[in-house]
Amino acid sequence: MRFTPIKGFRFPRSVIGYAVWAYHRFALSLRDVEDLLASRGVRVSYETVRDWVARFGRQFAARIRRDRPGPADKWHLDEVVLSINSKKHWLWRAVDANGDVLDILVQLRRNTRAAKRFFRKLFRRWGQPRVLITDKLGSYAATRAEIAPGIEHRQHKRLNNRAEASHRHTRRREKIMGRFKSPRQAQRFLAPHDQIVALFRPKRHRLSARSYRHTRADAFDLWTGYAAELAA
Repeated sequence: MRFTPIKGFRFPRSVIGYAVWAYHRFALSLRDVEDLLASRGVRVSYETVRDWVARFGRQFAARIRRDRPGPADKWHLDEVVLSINSKKHWLWRAVDANGDVLDILVQLRRNTRAAKRFFRKLFRRWGQPRVLITDKLGSYAATRAEIAPGIEHRQHKRLNNRAEASHRHTRRREKIMGRFKSPRQAQRFLAPHDQIVALFRPKRHRLSARSYRHTRADAFDLWTGYAAELAA
């Protein structure tokens, strides 16, 4: 299905939606997506693809979050280091028990102040969980005691592999992109990327072939609907 062009854009929403989907769904560079579009007769530069991804990726992610069921009541939190301009930054990520990424935040520090900022961001969007599972970083315990003392807190390295596993996609994209150029770029890319990846990468090992095909078809139907809603 081809939708009418977005005001101010030469190409229809279906083409823009395809470009954003391909870039986030697969480990592709902007030039790779340019070549994919060229093979389909769509002549755009990789800079145009960059603009589409930056402009519309957040719109797709917002709609995915809008239509997703509420998060499970058990959350896994973890942080991973990012090297940006030869300086150490920390990517904080929260994942619920279903494997859905709730939110991410790129920060310069890995201390209690940074943990508080991340907790408040999470609670504003999703409310509070019943259980938090983290590693043994002391900032988590201090923040939980101050902000949400009623939440059960479990600190154990082996219990938190769900959040740690979610970092693999970040590492893969970080390598393809030649590292992130700034904290703002990392935040702008990873926030929608986590949502889009989750939509098109269900837990395949837990599904039969038939169930997986149905899940994939549902994801494509949702994406088509989201593309129809795109606005400049």
